[in-house]
Amino acid sequence: MRRHTVIAHGRHAVRERRLVAARQHQHGLHILTFEQLAARLAGGLALTVDDQTLRQAVQALLPTLTLGELDSLKALPGMVAAGVETIGKAWRAGIDLQARAASHPRLASLATLEAAVLTTLPPAMMRPADLVAAALARLEHAPTLVGPVEVVGLTELAPCWRPLLRGLATQVPVRWIAGPRSVPAWLEGSGIQIERAEAQTPQITTVSASTAYHEAIEAMRWARALLASCEAQPAQIAIAAVTPAEYDDYFLALRDDANFELHFVHGVHITACREGQAAAALADILLRGLSQIRMRRLSTLLRAYPGLFQDLPEGWTRLLPTDAPLTSRDAWTRLLERLTAVHWSDGTDHSPALREIVDLLWQGTAAAATVGARLLRGRVLAIWRSALRAGPAASLDLTLAALRLDDGLDACVSLAWLPASALAASPRRFVRLLGLNSSRWPRAISEDRLLSDHIIPTAELDPLPVSAADRRDFETILATTQDQVVLSRARRDADGRLLGRSPLLLGQPAEHYLRRNAVPAHAFSETDRLTARPDEFGTSTQSVAATTCWRNWMRREITAHDGLLRTHHPAIEVALGRVHSASSLRLLLRNPLGFVWQYVLGWRAPTSAEDALVLDPLGFGDLVHGTLDRALQVLEGNGGCATASGEQIARAVDEALRELALDWASERSVPPALIWRRTLEEARTLCERALGFQAQWHAGTRSYSEVPFGGSPPKSSAVPPWDATLPVEIPGTRFRIGGYIDRLDIAGDGLHARVRDYKTGRTPSSDIVFDGGKELQRCLYAFAAQAMLGEHVDVTSSLLYLRDETDLPLDDPQRRLREMVQYLQAGRANLLSGGALLGVDTGNRFDPLAFALPANADATYRQRKEPAATEQLGDAARIWGVL
Repeated sequence: MRRHTVIAHGRHAVRERRLVAARQHQHGLHILTFEQLAARLAGGLALTVDDQTLRQAVQALLPTLTLGELDSLKALPGMVAAGVETIGKAWRAGIDLQARAASHPRLASLATLEAAVLTTLPPAMMRPADLVAAALARLEHAPTLVGPVEVVGLTELAPCWRPLLRGLATQVPVRWIAGPRSVPAWLEGSGIQIERAEAQTPQITTVSASTAYHEAIEAMRWARALLASCEAQPAQIAIAAVTPAEYDDYFLALRDDANFELHFVHGVHITACREGQAAAALADILLRGLSQIRMRRLSTLLRAYPGLFQDLPEGWTRLLPTDAPLTSRDAWTRLLERLTAVHWSDGTDHSPALREIVDLLWQGTAAAATVGARLLRGRVLAIWRSALRAGPAASLDLTLAALRLDDGLDACVSLAWLPASALAASPRRFVRLLGLNSSRWPRAISEDRLLSDHIIPTAELDPLPVSAADRRDFETILATTQDQVVLSRARRDADGRLLGRSPLLLGQPAEHYLRRNAVPAHAFSETDRLTARPDEFGTSTQSVAATTCWRNWMRREITAHDGLLRTHHPAIEVALGRVHSASSLRLLLRNPLGFVWQYVLGWRAPTSAEDALVLDPLGFGDLVHGTLDRALQVLEGNGGCATASGEQIARAVDEALRELALDWASERSVPPALIWRRTLEEARTLCERALGFQAQWHAGTRSYSEVPFGGSPPKSSAVPPWDATLPVEIPGTRFRIGGYIDRLDIAGDGLHARVRDYKTGRTPSSDIVFDGGKELQRCLYAFAAQAMLGEHVDVTSSLLYLRDETDLPLDDPQRRLREMVQYLQAGRANLLSGGALLGVDTGNRFDPLAFALPANADATYRQRKEPAATEQLGDAARIWGVL
């Protein structure tokens, strides 16, 4: 068996040539990169310094070294990448930094860094110049180790490797198989045989698309057409760009939609897989702090892997209060202190395990390696450690975004998406080149970040500049593609700015203008096909349903898409049979459609667990009511609220507000500190007004707050004045009600009771009874208190508006209850008859589910539908006009 070697450029070219060799049964053939060839000749398990090892060494050494001129830069986030890039350039250019250290302080700094890096490397790992020297010393073994050498697919070779290639030519036959590619001038007279061939003459087409995304779509359509027509096999098709990262996200999404294998030769972003997302979620917490949203995301992603999160029971995140951001350590501590075995779904207290996770996450980036080792396993841990090796922990998010991994597809049998440099080294028959815009292909030459042109000329430090390489790759692709080349550019960028043509398009065929909304000759996916064929899409079930819904929304009469249901729908009957509150009955009367969405379908408006800038009115009301509840219990435990002085009330409110503010952060969103202090002061003022409001007191009056009734669970340990588990049903309506009475005062003789509902909003401009269905509490709570205390008790009810201390009593509660019964009966009958229609509150600015209506519903949809809806609602709409 005769040994011989082929030198190829890049991993993709090596894999494809190995497949060809295997198919042709070429035994004894070694297909290597030039770096691997040098390492084989050097022997002793030698290998060149790879970028990852160099980066890891630079990152570890920079904080400890004194670098002179570079000392002020070494702590900056980009210093590791800049140092690796500059040292790599110097090595590839064959520049001896140690020999030139005395010529400039910057070179002395880099020489110090290089020397420190070399001392940390394993003995077998060498820089290119040392590897070449070791290989040249063993050249007599070349006939045995490598045999005849063929260099295939290269248009250039870094200066550091050229002495070895020339030396090889003195020992074994060396052929530089250029084909139609350009041949570097330094090969002339080197003793290396150069084999040239005629350039291919493919069919060349030039096109312009609207944007880069449109370019990607047209490329997928082009590839699908080639495959569907059997004109090409997947392994014969390539789509390339000089910087493919700009298009990666587009092709990743389009590949899933197209349902054919598109291999990313340069790899996919690490965050495109679940493992990468898990690592990114952990980095997000360490960099930006722990919060409920970030904890939920991390837990969801890590549940599939062994470790601390998998030890927690399924669905444990339900224990987290939905409105609490949990952005402070104290908030998590208070939450964990409240959790017991009863709260966990499996009956076991997992609080210690959760506490361990929280303590780990609060350590931040300083303990990134330790936190990763404790929380991550398998491939996620490997990605995490790679990110820590690639950059500082403080820039983990940027490092993870730059990492790539193989997509698992076989490059030799798949359609390829790859950099232009890889395509130039391994040509295919059908090629589409993207991004042929000015300043993008070819790219501009830029100075090195650490070695400016006045220190070492750019032509010496980077003898193979990126601009020349881009031009050379373009020419090589055109000369080596056998059948077809499509040259594509975008007319505008993502922001709508006009883009110029690349100078490489000069002399190419006239450009075809591709319209973004044009009907494609061949669709790349079912979605693309249906979009291009509206008549076909119009017959699909999805289109028929959507079109019918839209047309019904445009009509003035009420249709099934406006809330018409079949009579006595079982889901409606179940919703009507639940225990209702004043809020749910208000929704029933003023927004029947919203009632069905919320209580039948279970829809809820999305809530944000991020800290709010200010408390919304509902949140502020909860703060005031919670403070009043705690303060009243303190006062009742010290002689009673009826006899409390203003000073006692102020102390009780201060104590209650202080306790509630501590608990608030672990359960609810907290505004910034300055606004939060102002909010607490406002709440304190209103609470003192509420508890000190002058009203007629009966002897021995006892006061209660947040009094549960109708089966509602108590909010505190205070004993209510009645059995709160007993049902309360409004007579003649079949509505059972429950909830909490803000304030209940019962006279010492037990014959008088006063129900009071606190309001933190504006006082209405006129006397109100039901306020169009908005105000039901006074009547409902008066009835509930009467039902629980007995008919012998005289119950009064009022609304107390705290901002101006206006008390609005309910006149004749029994008569108002009879009136409300009529409205509730009409509302119930309407829903049972199928009238889940829009009401007076549907789509207004306070409707949390307005997003489910057509856009701008308050100004358009409601204007069309409201007359017909009001007419169909009939008696159910009468309450809207009642003060």
